[in-house]
Amino acid sequence: MAATILVVDDEPPIVELVRYNLLQEGFEVIAAYDGHEAVEKVRSGQPIDLVILDIMLPFMDGLEVLRILRRESRIPVLILTAKGGELERVLGLEIGADDYVTKPFSPRELVARVKAILRRTGPAEPARPVALRVGDLVLDPTTREVTVEGKPLELTTKEFELLQLLMNHPRRVFTRDMLLERLWGPDYFGSSRTVDMHISRLREKLGDDPSNPRYIVTVRGVGYTLRVREE
Repeated sequence: MAATILVVDDEPPIVELVRYNLLQEGFEVIAAYDGHEAVEKVRSGQPIDLVILDIMLPFMDGLEVLRILRRESRIPVLILTAKGGELERVLGLEIGADDYVTKPFSPRELVARVKAILRRTGPAEPARPVALRVGDLVLDPTTREVTVEGKPLELTTKEFELLQLLMNHPRRVFTRDMLLERLWGPDYFGSSRTVDMHISRLREKLGDDPSNPRYIVTVRGVGYTLRVREE
């Protein structure tokens, strides 16, 4: 079975260049364009044999992504750094990167380094999704179980995915359009009221009072965020 490579870079032309050259060598390729998306894809449990990780990323930089990967998995990581970024290369290797390539890079060299890492490391162990905890709210991606104060909740698929997204990014504000695109896809043409309805049902199951929420907070005129109310 062909190895699967996750390419993480916020510049689509670079992602496509790397994807093209890896596909030519028989690899499977998936992509992420920011740090949060990269962590989500690794935590999803889909088979990933190696990560090509840019350091300069939006939302969460590559070094922080690397720290998370090293805590949660043994997937080998090849980092991409800017020319002259010696400190970044050193930090990356100290945190646990397996190798690095500097930008601008030769696609042939990049592919050669990918093959060398895979020869050394062998098949990667899939990352074990970590249970998410926000106060007494717990979501387990592996079993798809959600509990509040130890009591299980019965959630629909979309309610679970919505809660999982918010719990993966506590205190980050998501607009309704962002939630629609993430969970229903870019081709969905329904109303943003769909999000409001799912939020309402989710709050009801969480026992969350919309006027004084403990978990899901409405940011007026913007969207929703998840946080634990400070007592």
